[in-house]
Amino acid sequence: MGVVGATALAAGVVTTAATSAGAAPSPSAAVVINEVYGGGGNSGAPYNRDFIELVNKTTSAVSLDGWSVQYASSSGSFSGKTDLTGSIPPGGRFLVGEAFGSDRTLPGITTDQDGTIAMSGTTGKVALVNNTTLLTSTVCSPTKGATGCSNLPQVLDFVGWGAASDWAGSGAAPGTSNATSVSRNTTSTNTADNAADFKAGTPTPGAGGTPPPGTPVEKTIAEVQGTGDTSPLVGQNVVLEGVVTAAYPTGGFHGFFLQTEGTGPEPDPSGASDGVFVFQSGSSTPLDADAVVGNYVQVTGKVSEFGGLTEVTASGADIVDAGSDFSPVQPLTVPWPKTDAGRESIEGMLFQPTGGYTVTNTFGTNQYGEVGLAVGDHPLLQNTEVATPGSPEAAAVVADNAERKVTLDDGSSSNFTASSYSAGACGTRPVPCLLNGDLTPAYVSNTKPVRVGAAATFTKPVVVDYRFDLWRFQPTEQVVGPDNAASPATFADTRTAAPDAGDINQRGTADLKVASFNVLNYFTDLGDQDPSCQAYYDRDDNGDTVRTGCEQRGAWDSADLARQTEKEVSAITALDADVVGLMEIENSAKFGHDRDAALASLVASLNAKAGAGTWAFVPSSTDLPPLDQQDVITSAMIYKPASVMRVDRSRALGDQSGDGQAFVNAREPIAQTFKAKYGKGDKFLFVVNHFKSKGSPGPFPGDEDTGDGQGSSVTSRILQAQALRDWVPGVAAEYGAKAVVMAGDYNSYTKEDPLDVLYKAGYTDVGSTFDPTSYSYSFSGLSGSLDHILVNDYGLRMSTGADHWNINSGESVALEYSRFNYHATDFHDPGPYRASDHDPVVLGLKAFVKQ
Repeated sequence: MGVVGATALAAGVVTTAATSAGAAPSPSAAVVINEVYGGGGNSGAPYNRDFIELVNKTTSAVSLDGWSVQYASSSGSFSGKTDLTGSIPPGGRFLVGEAFGSDRTLPGITTDQDGTIAMSGTTGKVALVNNTTLLTSTVCSPTKGATGCSNLPQVLDFVGWGAASDWAGSGAAPGTSNATSVSRNTTSTNTADNAADFKAGTPTPGAGGTPPPGTPVEKTIAEVQGTGDTSPLVGQNVVLEGVVTAAYPTGGFHGFFLQTEGTGPEPDPSGASDGVFVFQSGSSTPLDADAVVGNYVQVTGKVSEFGGLTEVTASGADIVDAGSDFSPVQPLTVPWPKTDAGRESIEGMLFQPTGGYTVTNTFGTNQYGEVGLAVGDHPLLQNTEVATPGSPEAAAVVADNAERKVTLDDGSSSNFTASSYSAGACGTRPVPCLLNGDLTPAYVSNTKPVRVGAAATFTKPVVVDYRFDLWRFQPTEQVVGPDNAASPATFADTRTAAPDAGDINQRGTADLKVASFNVLNYFTDLGDQDPSCQAYYDRDDNGDTVRTGCEQRGAWDSADLARQTEKEVSAITALDADVVGLMEIENSAKFGHDRDAALASLVASLNAKAGAGTWAFVPSSTDLPPLDQQDVITSAMIYKPASVMRVDRSRALGDQSGDGQAFVNAREPIAQTFKAKYGKGDKFLFVVNHFKSKGSPGPFPGDEDTGDGQGSSVTSRILQAQALRDWVPGVAAEYGAKAVVMAGDYNSYTKEDPLDVLYKAGYTDVGSTFDPTSYSYSFSGLSGSLDHILVNDYGLRMSTGADHWNINSGESVALEYSRFNYHATDFHDPGPYRASDHDPVVLGLKAFVKQ
């Protein structure tokens, strides 16, 4: 039993309330079931075990000796019980811990007594009984059936929730989930009606004689926060006073931040934060009129932890003006703490970010209106981009990322791309539908773009927050797109209209330029042409891209293809390269056409913009394997006949695509020898590659993700690199090409094992050589290069410089053709930005090397 209960018994002051007179659950009951939680230890649970919480509604201690709490499934008979001992002090609580779930690593709870009942996380029945006899079907009331026991005289209180077959009063309490319980309000109101008395919400277990729910205790915000990860006062009712520093009447937060008057700009030296989030219950009602930034208010509410954020839940009536005699709050001006403990010490407080911040993640901007940031002048990095996999140096990069990471939020919980395929989810609209298609996410703009690598400057203070497993900066009011007027930060515009000529011409002016470009599933066979295809839909329920069900991977219909094409054409045109290797273009033979049909269509569109004959494509090689061994996407080459000429036929590594061979799960490398069209020039062999992706394991030993940072299928990519290494010299020798230039999407970051195979064979990565602080890809907020151009020694002698042209990976996905008409604001633009998810890499070459 809890300490308080034990002390009360020893002192001989315990009284026993009447327990047997009268009918079942009554509004005048001395002890009631206050909260029931059955999802403990399950996926998404906040605690590792189930619990039943009792509350003493009287002004005298109540003995529980000889009582029991009992459980039945939603439609079954009572089958489990915990016999109780000890007592509850006046107005106090008594927490009965029940069965542990499968995940015991979740936070535990402090209990007054332990039991072993395994309860449902969604629905069931719990009875508080004045004896220890199990409520079997033989003792239950015939008026309610064999499983209806709520009206028995020995049942002091009864809770049926979810789809329960029995309950007290007019109906059952709401159903629950692994993350929610059913509980009474902060004063434990009891009308003996489950439907009226209980609400579903965040579990708030209380134990050991916590203060009476009806008489909240005055506390400081620092006492509520405590110095640990969770509040020491969880489940207790408190009275707080403080200054409102941020308020969110719209957007889903439905609450405000409260901070101790006069605090800042330094943290509390005790390590406890002076700020806390106040959640106003009843989200359908307006936020309390006193919850205005700058007001001094008193709040009465219940302390809880919501996904790691300490908060106090209060009704509108529990938020009142506390007058004008207070000292204003000043924002903290300390550096962003590097540890979770340091951040916990300022959780909920007003904070003025100082020093440099850099955008590191824009993928979530389209969905949640958030921008990932890194402290300092560069984004967070993939550890295997700059360090050997599994090395101490790689671990140091991971640690550095953790120290520098923070997310700028928009002051709302809106999911701007939430969709439904369920009838009625969007009212009278047909399914599927975008649930929030009438909104616009914050921080997305074509005129003031927010891009990975751009500097962020904070012009207003923010509040330190923790939600959805991330430390966040919340603006003091919701930021609403498209004008983003309330944004606390401004962002440098780092867009460029063309690749950096300085990077490309570092060692003299280039005579020719070659490039690598992943064109993001460029398909001319469309989703709406195949009844088996299923789409991703825009806010008007029109398809944008293929989701599943068929071989197609790109645009849904001709209008979507037109939008994709104009962006690809803009990007390739502005590259101003003479030869471009393309990845992720449709293998049209898979759809019964000439293999190069989609490629020919893209070239026709390029020529429509640049002029007839400006571009040509290299026809597919006759070396390719049988069609059933080819992928639905392929690699290709395009070139400008006015500046370069092909030497002999196109080639492919086509004998390594069968079962057990290197390219069984990747696209075959293709090759073509080129030279400058006019004048003296060296031949160079141009090779285009697209290795196996990291997302799924291939068939070879070692293809499972080992956790060293290289993802899945590293063995597959190593075998592909080895096959490429062994094949290329023979092709180069056959056509007398001293220079070898190998471009493509290797699905390997710069320091990973597959590329090391090629480095050891004498190849140099020109991207990391000439443009070492720029990268071609961004994933989960980490920057690195999956796209590379590798050259042999002779190719390096021809090289003048290289540039990663960052037009795609750092831009918000909202600008992509595949997200057309997702939001109330039209973000589509025919320009090159977000034409793909990979950035092109450009290499400058001299036409020949002086001997």
